[in-house]
Amino acid sequence: MINDIPPAVLIFAGNDPSGGAGLSADILTICSLGCHPLPVITAITVQDTSKVEDFLEVEAELVSDQARFLLEDVQVSAFKVGVVGSVENIAIIAEIAADYPNIPLIVDPVLSSSQGDEFASEEIIEATRELLLPHTTVLTPNSDEARRLACDDPDEQEDLSIEQCATNILQYGCEMVLITGTHENTPHVINQVFNRKGLIKKDTWERLPYRYHGSGCTLASAIAGSLANGVDLLSAIQEAQEYTYHSLKQAYRPGMGQHVPDRLFWARLQETLEDPPLLQGNYD
Repeated sequence: MINDIPPAVLIFAGNDPSGGAGLSADILTICSLGCHPLPVITAITVQDTSKVEDFLEVEAELVSDQARFLLEDVQVSAFKVGVVGSVENIAIIAEIAADYPNIPLIVDPVLSSSQGDEFASEEIIEATRELLLPHTTVLTPNSDEARRLACDDPDEQEDLSIEQCATNILQYGCEMVLITGTHENTPHVINQVFNRKGLIKKDTWERLPYRYHGSGCTLASAIAGSLANGVDLLSAIQEAQEYTYHSLKQAYRPGMGQHVPDRLFWARLQETLEDPPLLQGNYD
């Protein structure tokens, strides 16, 4: 008998009313991968596809109650973390992760919006390192976020290599870090996966033409969804990159700002979808 209950992914993230990033992006991605989303709101934003106008964190007690009630009711197969809102919320999420150590935790360290609006203070960055990373299965920063997490000194951040960033971040206890190369000045996007032994996987992708709202949310949620489906870790990272690439390839521009990934591309292009142009992929 086939189990008709999809695996559940519990999401900690902020609400983006434009639907481009945050909980909307997570929910669409997780549903697209055949999973059931459990969205826990950590922050409320006023934003569109161009900018963030206002930001309000949700009280930690309410974040805790949302998650704890769900965990007592539903079997959760993966956690995904995006915007956390406050140091207190990080502490709550870390406590929950510690209570459920067998559930993989995927963290997208959203330190600012894709338009450059700040979401994280230095206190939040430090709490992420000290409280959240020890419980993290996969961290998915872009290169700018990786440098901020790896070092406090802005002058030193500029000189850090991707490998140095990964080494510094992994010292805080996370199992793997996937650093994306979208913010690097390279002809193609180079994504690199590290664990404590060093570089274990490097993928080179076609650089697409636009700026995108919610690409990081899509990638991290896709990893969480794949893991919830029982895929092994490295395969989940690969599948998530492919899914994200196709979402970005078919992105659309609903407003006057950035393009939004089409997380339902598979429903519209099922018969014509081509393999993504992974230019180079290797395991070390």
